[in-house]
Amino acid sequence: MNVHRLFTMPFAGVYQAYVNKAERKGRTREEVDRILCWLTGYDAAGLVRQLEAKVDVATFFAQAPALHPNREAITGVVCGVRVEDVEDPLMRTIRQLDKLIDELAKGKAMEKILRN
Repeated sequence: MNVHRLFTMPFAGVYQAYVNKAERKGRTREEVDRILCWLTGYDAAGLVRQLEAKVDVATFFAQAPALHPNREAITGVVCGVRVEDVEDPLMRTIRQLDKLIDELAKGKAMEKILRN
């Protein structure tokens, strides 16, 4: 079975790309962290531990304390792919995170991003 190369990338590198995208659009690292913690159930300290441990993307999501039950409300297209149509559960979760970060970068209000 082929493993997507994204799954084996260090999460810290992916995280930094999310932060860079948000900051280029006038948003903050704290907002990216809030989205990540909402989606995965990590608290701030847990997120820092995962980044410092240099875990890969698959491990980051596998060790997530509790994926948010409202994540299934994240729909739409990101990178030309309809999020809700992605079959692989890990890839769907990654695409959901991509979609949330895209919404942040586009200036959407945090309450709407977090599906509150």
